[in-house]
Amino acid sequence: MNGEHAHHCGAFFGCGEERGTSIVRQDLAEWSYTARAADRLTHMDEIDRGTFDGYVTARGRSRRALLKSSPFMGMLAAIGPWFVRPAFVSDGGGPPARRGAQADGRVHVVECNDETTKLGVFDTTLPPILKIDSGDVVSYRNTWSHFLNQLQPGVPVEKLAEIRLANPGHGPHSIVGPIWVNDAEPGDVLEIRYQRCEPHGWAAVFNNPGALGTGLLPGDFAQGHIKYVDLDLTNMRTEFLPNVHVPLKPFQGTLGVAPPDGYFPPLRPGVTNSVPPGPHGGNTDLNEMSEGSVMYIPVWKPGALIFTGDSHAVQGDGEINISALETGMKEMRIAVVLHKKKNFAWPIAETSTHWMILGVDADLNEAMTLAARNAIAFLSTRANMTQADAYALLSIAADFRVTQVVNIVRGIHAMIPKSLFAADFRPQVTVV
Repeated sequence: MNGEHAHHCGAFFGCGEERGTSIVRQDLAEWSYTARAADRLTHMDEIDRGTFDGYVTARGRSRRALLKSSPFMGMLAAIGPWFVRPAFVSDGGGPPARRGAQADGRVHVVECNDETTKLGVFDTTLPPILKIDSGDVVSYRNTWSHFLNQLQPGVPVEKLAEIRLANPGHGPHSIVGPIWVNDAEPGDVLEIRYQRCEPHGWAAVFNNPGALGTGLLPGDFAQGHIKYVDLDLTNMRTEFLPNVHVPLKPFQGTLGVAPPDGYFPPLRPGVTNSVPPGPHGGNTDLNEMSEGSVMYIPVWKPGALIFTGDSHAVQGDGEINISALETGMKEMRIAVVLHKKKNFAWPIAETSTHWMILGVDADLNEAMTLAARNAIAFLSTRANMTQADAYALLSIAADFRVTQVVNIVRGIHAMIPKSLFAADFRPQVTVV
């Protein structure tokens, strides 16, 4: 530890001070993934399997050796740099509210069309479709369903499978972007506030034919299956079957920025598959990201380059058959606030009631371990408690949920209730 960075983050967190070292950036891929139990996903066919496995297993280096290299690595384990402490408050159970970080800039409208929307990739080689300032609002209108809006009521699952097979290396998502954020540079953080998620009046849930190898149980459902439903947006529910009604909770499954170089094997330079989530956010499929929620996403490239897609009417934790209730949005509206030099390594999510700490890995056990270590780091760094107390508190009062198990890497998110903390102390436990 050097004398210029001598606080309890152990010099491994870029803890929000401009002096933060954030060494995890150099070695993110070293511990974030393992190739074990990786999905046999057809959409990765264009990527050499050995090459991809090299990326997700620290390019062949042992995670165990890396973790042994420092007592802090076990705690860090791929996530770490987060935290400074401006005032952050909850406005009585509604969406999070912030002092000194306004989102009252211009409102920009983005429509889906052939110029703004691409199939299943984050393509950073494209010119920005829009440039915005910190505090601006983006209103995405009439977002497309999967496969560039080819998922429509009545389309059979066999047709969707054909499209998937015809586009190896691409996800099914209709990805809108990129949007350039003025003055955003690597080391900054974007605060994404979800202001509106209004779906269309229909949605579909499907699993591909088993031969595609997608979903949790491809061998159990060889024929594939699709079900279209109408959405009752007045009562916010859908009739799944007679006498079976599902409440709706619309959210955007995919929203992220350009990923860091070398984290994923690219389809071609500057172009990555939209399916796996990572330190850039992306396809997290975190169903808590509905209206009023916030996600904090680290910036890896100049301009950040925001991409989004994958609109959902509702999704269960796990998303086991590979789909949520897939739809498009009449409007998906976000406010974007730029925070300079915060040096996060991974996204963090927040609602008015919880902080959500993420962990992802191709192995679900490893994802759980990462989420736990990251949650311990969050509490010990932000809530003025020892790591041992944080470990204990998480065991008795937090929930660890399976975010999804179908996006090449699996996800776990720790749900830390804000109600655990005294009202006068709670504003100190902040993300940025």
